[in-house]
Amino acid sequence: MIARLLAASTAALALSAGIAAADYSLTILHTNDFHARFEPISKYDSGCSAEDNAEGKCFGGSARLVTALEEAKKRTNNFILVDGGDQFQGTLFYTYYKGKVAAEMMNKMGYDAMTVGNHEFDDGPEVLRGFVDSVDFPILMSNADISGEPLLAGTIQKSVIIERGGEKLGLIGLTPQDNDELASPGKNIIFTDPSEAVQGEVDKLTDAGVNKIIVLSHSGYGVDKKVAANTSGVDVIVGGHTNTLLSNTSDSAEGPYPTIVGDTAIVSAYAYGKFLGELNVTFNDAGVITKATGEPLIMDAAVTEDEVTKARISELAVPLEEIRQKVVAQAAEAIEGDRSVCRAMECPMGNLVADAMLARVEGQGIQIALQNGGGLRASIDAGDVTMGEVLTVLPFQNTLATFQTTGQTVIDALENGLSQVEEGAGRFPQVAGLKFVWDPAAAPGSRVVEVMVQEGDAFVPLDPAKTYGVVTNNYVRNGGDGYKMFATHAEHVYDFGPDLADVTAEYMAEVGPYTPYTDGRIAQK
Repeated sequence: MIARLLAASTAALALSAGIAAADYSLTILHTNDFHARFEPISKYDSGCSAEDNAEGKCFGGSARLVTALEEAKKRTNNFILVDGGDQFQGTLFYTYYKGKVAAEMMNKMGYDAMTVGNHEFDDGPEVLRGFVDSVDFPILMSNADISGEPLLAGTIQKSVIIERGGEKLGLIGLTPQDNDELASPGKNIIFTDPSEAVQGEVDKLTDAGVNKIIVLSHSGYGVDKKVAANTSGVDVIVGGHTNTLLSNTSDSAEGPYPTIVGDTAIVSAYAYGKFLGELNVTFNDAGVITKATGEPLIMDAAVTEDEVTKARISELAVPLEEIRQKVVAQAAEAIEGDRSVCRAMECPMGNLVADAMLARVEGQGIQIALQNGGGLRASIDAGDVTMGEVLTVLPFQNTLATFQTTGQTVIDALENGLSQVEEGAGRFPQVAGLKFVWDPAAAPGSRVVEVMVQEGDAFVPLDPAKTYGVVTNNYVRNGGDGYKMFATHAEHVYDFGPDLADVTAEYMAEVGPYTPYTDGRIAQK
């Protein structure tokens, strides 16, 4: 592809002015995985105080994004603004307003299209339908049959054709195929293979005379590369889901911006509004990309906040302040909860939450706690810990779920949790009352090497035939993140315990200034 781009660029220089005029340039402005971060965030991706924001220590927020978009639009005479999904969930704004604030802000910014992320299904089809009805742009999802869901049937399109700069652009949406495990879409929606779905829409768009096709994908960087390799006719994939930063300048980037696979340019701009993606592409008359350049623009203090937007967010935040500002605990040090750690290994935030869960119910005969790493959404910095910070880490309103199951089911659960580490999947198990060793070189399903369970002050081998008391969150207990064994092999189930965020906040308060730690409870062979 790179060789073709260079050849095309060289050839373009030799073309006459008349023919060269057929080239079509487009700026693709994009966001993904915003997760209700309407206010500025800290370097830990959690809340950032007004004082720190004034000192230039914060990033993102809708007010900065409005300014950045206005400036970006001035740099081009031809652009689209699109989103890669997961506007929902992550702060008190979503807890209180559901999708209403996201719809208001996206309409204000003038989005052209968005795909459906898994978190758009967190509160079922009803809340998603309200969002779809509130936005001024199409919501897209090609790899799902929604015809059997009355609340959504006919409201979400697989693809759409828009006109920009005198040319037709085809936009296709893509959502995770395993949405039934990741969220709460209900039983009436059927999710299908992403490559097959995309190719089907590409063929329809091509038959309609469209030769410039952009996929808005909430399926992750790995799936995006597979879709690019397995399909033909896709020019650009705007990614989401894995919070991937693609960049040509950042040391923490997972790949170049754009990443080229075959004839397809893939872009992604991390998450939480910390960056605005800006890809500049040039197509020849046949719809072939001859140039693709750009870089995610960081939304730091150098980007001035739009005062009107800032005032509106402040107005919307008023009902949330009393909840959010209450100091509930202290942290002696920063508590690491970054997804790159908590979805791959033992992490301090995972230990905190799992310990808190177990401490709350160990008097009920519960020995083992398991928390999915994907349920931990941020870190917490040192000092006073507010309820708002705890809710940013644990935003899903999950409740404690207790049950009895066999040691073999616990092993099966750990195998599930370790099965997609390479993909950064949220099912990675953070535990308490348990120690295990796993082999990352082994095939998924056979990675658990050793499991020890705490009995009294000692750890002893887990007995596959013995029954143990387990606590997790209600999402995992009901089969979320692939933990279906907990839904089918559990007895004496109670899914309606206290809210996980409340449990964690109260545990931190009880132990005094909380000192984060790891102790080797999760180890690699």
